[in-house]
Amino acid sequence: MSDTRHFLTLLDFSPQELQQLVQRAIEMKREHRAGQDQRAFPGTSLAMIFSKSSTRTRVSFEAGIAQLGGHAMFLSPQDTQLGRGEPIEDSARVISSMVDIVVIRTFGHDIAQRFAANSTVPVINALTDDYHPCQLLADMQTWVEHRGSIAGKSVCWVGDGNNMCQSYINAARQFDFELRIACPPGFEPNAELLKANSDRVRIEHDPMVAARGSDLLVTDVWASMGQEEEQLERAALFKPYQINSELMREAASDALYMHCLPAHRGEEISAQLMDAPDTVIWDEAENRLHAQKALMETLLLANRT
Repeated sequence: MSDTRHFLTLLDFSPQELQQLVQRAIEMKREHRAGQDQRAFPGTSLAMIFSKSSTRTRVSFEAGIAQLGGHAMFLSPQDTQLGRGEPIEDSARVISSMVDIVVIRTFGHDIAQRFAANSTVPVINALTDDYHPCQLLADMQTWVEHRGSIAGKSVCWVGDGNNMCQSYINAARQFDFELRIACPPGFEPNAELLKANSDRVRIEHDPMVAARGSDLLVTDVWASMGQEEEQLERAALFKPYQINSELMREAASDALYMHCLPAHRGEEISAQLMDAPDTVIWDEAENRLHAQKALMETLLLANRT
């Protein structure tokens, strides 16, 4: 189990491996659009263990493994013993003995770590409360497709210091860019993570200052899954933290903006930008499919050796 490769955060791959993964995703996207047969893994079984609701993640993984020649089985806590208190470690041992790869979408990041520690097959983090690394693969692919290398660029995160923000902190290290985080006081990301990356990440509570000269602006919903009861309270605090035309005027003239979706128009992003004809957000969403296919291919091949 210790030799099995997993993808729980971006730090599980080296910067060079991540660059190769992004390039492979771009290549697989091109192949897919050309109608090329990509069924290199016939008979491969993907277990999808989801404790949180999902649209893009579920569709992209199910479609992705099918396009690679395999099949997916969707497992929710309501359908399995996981929802009845079976230890994560026991579930990991059993499930990994029957499938070739596992995708887990859950609350505590420790759940994904414990599952991976007891799995004999690769485990992919499809979102925890702390990290969402698969989305970052798609975001980096989207940037490379439109602008080339992101190394040395300035990225501005606008909003809550959530799992996406924390994944951007890891991305700043692995892809070598500067990250400014614009968030309300009290909503900063993990302090230890900030300290470990203080050479390239800084907090700036004023979004206008944070956005100044940025090459990429990124946001997410103000209240993540599990925080719905805080929605009204957060809406008042986060009102100044919206990606809109005014904020984009502070950024570089050719700056891009991204959103991992689902989006709340008029909250974290304006309807004007969300529905602009030149937005890359829909490329970003589609790239979840291609980035995750490249990731699954990489992990499946690594587990064969």
